[in-house]
Amino acid sequence: MSNRLHMIELTRGTAADIGAVEQVMAEAFDARFGEAWTRTQCLGILGMPGVWLTLAKIDGEVAGFALTRAIVDEAELLLIATAPSHGRRGVGAALLRSVMADARARGAARLHLEVRAGNPATHMYCRHGFTKVGERRAYYRGRAGEIFDAHSYAVSLT
Repeated sequence: MSNRLHMIELTRGTAADIGAVEQVMAEAFDARFGEAWTRTQCLGILGMPGVWLTLAKIDGEVAGFALTRAIVDEAELLLIATAPSHGRRGVGAALLRSVMADARARGAARLHLEVRAGNPATHMYCRHGFTKVGERRAYYRGRAGEIFDAHSYAVSLT
């Protein structure tokens, strides 16, 4: 077994990277929850002012991504995912730290995100200073009609 260190490279993504984003979403998001965005949704939001895509690469392969937007002094983490084949390597944490730094650099004082209740990523968000600030009952609809609550989290960037 190799103990070779795989460095995480963070780069800015563009519309040309949406295929890789779709691949990560297909692998990372459980289809029963209906959380993955469509290509059209991703391209539509990526073209809006204040929106940026961050890619995490390991050995040249896209291992994860984060899609974020900032408006005035608020930022929102819209999507974040790590390919399961690159899980437990710090990819999600590296993306989250990058998003927080980028949002701060863009003048955001606070970063928000919303997550399905029960999503294991909640632990990572809390480790990075996020606290639960709200809840939306029956917000998400799964593919088979299941209903899930949404939890809102935020962290101060100042």
